[in-house]
Amino acid sequence: MYNLPYFKEESKETVLEFMQQHPFVFLTGCGEKNIPIATQVPVFVDERDEKLFITGHIMRNTDHHKGFLKNSNVLVVFSGPHCYVSASWYSNPHQASTWNYMSVHAKGDIQFLDDQALIDVLKRLSLKYEKNNSTSPTVFENLPDKYKFPMLNAIVAFEIEVSAIDNVFKLSQNRDEKSYQSIIENLKHQEGDGKLIAEEMEKRQQQLFGV
Repeated sequence: MYNLPYFKEESKETVLEFMQQHPFVFLTGCGEKNIPIATQVPVFVDERDEKLFITGHIMRNTDHHKGFLKNSNVLVVFSGPHCYVSASWYSNPHQASTWNYMSVHAKGDIQFLDDQALIDVLKRLSLKYEKNNSTSPTVFENLPDKYKFPMLNAIVAFEIEVSAIDNVFKLSQNRDEKSYQSIIENLKHQEGDGKLIAEEMEKRQQQLFGV
C-alpha cells in the first residue's frame, strides 16, 4: 500500500463508513501452490464486540474457493472514486502528474459458514439491494424452490474477522493551498469520479488550510 502519513485517514468512523459505502470488493489470497487467487463480490461490514467482520458469499469449487480452503489468509480491497490529476493545475506545473484515489485494505482469516448462515446472508443481501422491498420477486424468500435449492448447493457463505486494516485517501494533501484549490476547480467540471474526488477534497480543505 502507498504508505505515506499525509495520505492516511485517521478517523476510524470515516474509514468504516467508506467501507460500508463501497461494498463491492476485491477479495484476494494465495492458493496452495502460491498462485494468486481473487474474485469480486458484494459484502457486508459489521462491528461485533469491538471487532470488525466482513461477510458475503462465493461460488463453490472455484479456484478462489479451493485456494481459500488451503490458505485462509485473505486481503479485502475496498475501492472508491479515483481520477487523474494534471500537474498543469499546480502552482508549479513542471513536475509529474498523478492520480487521486481512495482505498481501504482489510486483512484477515476467512472461514466458511453453514447452510443457515448462507440463507441469512442471501436474505440480507437481496433485501438490501431491493431497498427492503419484501414484495420484490427477487428477494430470497420469494424465489421459487426449484431455483433456490440448486443455487444454495452451488455457493457458500464466508466470514472474515479483520486482523489489520490500512487505508490510502490520496487527495492532494501534499499540495500548497493554491494548487489544491486549482485541482478542486478543475475536477468540479468533470463528471463521475472526478467530481466526487473534488467533493472529498472540499471536505478536507478547512482542516488542511484553515479556510
